[in-house]
Amino acid sequence: MKSIPADVPRLDPANSCDLAADLDLAQELADIADSLSLSRFRAVDLKVDTKPDRSPVTEADLAVERAIRDRLSVVRPADVIFGEEFGGTEDQARARSAARTWIIDPIDGTANFLRGVPVWGTLIALAMDGNPVVGVASAPALGRRWWAARGHGAWTNVMNGVGGTHGMDREARSQDANDIADAASPASPFVTTAARRISVSGVTELTDASLSFQSLAQWRDAGQLATILNLAARVWRDRAYGDLWPYTLLAEGLLDITTEYGIHPYDIAALIPIVEEAGGRFTSVTGEPGPWHGSALATNGMLHGEVLRALAS
Repeated sequence: MKSIPADVPRLDPANSCDLAADLDLAQELADIADSLSLSRFRAVDLKVDTKPDRSPVTEADLAVERAIRDRLSVVRPADVIFGEEFGGTEDQARARSAARTWIIDPIDGTANFLRGVPVWGTLIALAMDGNPVVGVASAPALGRRWWAARGHGAWTNVMNGVGGTHGMDREARSQDANDIADAASPASPFVTTAARRISVSGVTELTDASLSFQSLAQWRDAGQLATILNLAARVWRDRAYGDLWPYTLLAEGLLDITTEYGIHPYDIAALIPIVEEAGGRFTSVTGEPGPWHGSALATNGMLHGEVLRALAS
C-alpha cells in the first residue's frame, strides 16, 4: 500500500523535497516494528529491564529499534539515526543539526505495553535540519496507523490483523526471546482499509474545547500544576489520554488541545508532521517549534495563541 493515494497531488519528483519515498520507507519500518512488538504484547515470558532513569525497557523495545536501525543502515546508510534505546546526549545534538535524521521511539507507551493496555505504538520520524518532515505513528494493538509528510497531508487507516496476536491469550503469545527477530518482515502482517485523509477540529472557543494534559505528575514535577489546573477549568472537557494517543485524536478532530512536560524528541517528532499536516499547530508550551524543548503543545491551530497565553499566565 502506498502512503499517499495516487490522486493526491505530489511535489515535483525531481525535487529533493519530495518525501513520498521516505514516507513509504517509514511505513515499511512500521510494518517491521508491528510484527515484532505485537508478537510480544502480553507475552508471559516478556523480559524487562530498568534503565538508569528507572524507566522500564523490554526486549521488544530493543528488538524493534535494532530492526529499524538495521534496515535503515542498508537503505539510507548516510542518514543519522536517533532512537530512545540506543541514543545519548551527543547523538541528540548530532540529530538536531544533521541534514537527515531518523528519530525513533520503538515502543511509545512502554508502561502500557507492560500492563497489557493496548495504547502504545511505534513512532518513526524523518527530520531535515532538525525539523520533522515525515511521521508515522503505528499502534498495532489498536489496529490503527497515522502518517504524514510535508505537503502531502495527514492520513490514517484501520489495520485488521491476519493471524495477528492481539486477540490471543497470553500463553499463546509466549515465545523464546531469541526468536523475536524472526518476526521482522518488510511485508505487513495486516490487511488495511483504504487511507482516509484527516483534519483537526473547527473549535474556536476555549470554552468549547476538549483538552488532554497527559499526566498531572508531569505538570507537578515541572512546577506548573496550578497552570494546567487553571487551563482545565477554562475548557469544556479535560481528560488525561496518554502517549501518542491524544495527538492522533487531535489530528482526527476528536480533541482540540493536548499538552505535556518532561518529554524527549523521540516522544513527539513523528507526531509533529501528523498534527501540522492535519491543519493543527505544534510547539513547546512556550511557543518554540520542533521536538527539542522538553515540552509540547498541540492544538487545532485556532486555539493555539489563546492556550499559549493561558499557559504563560
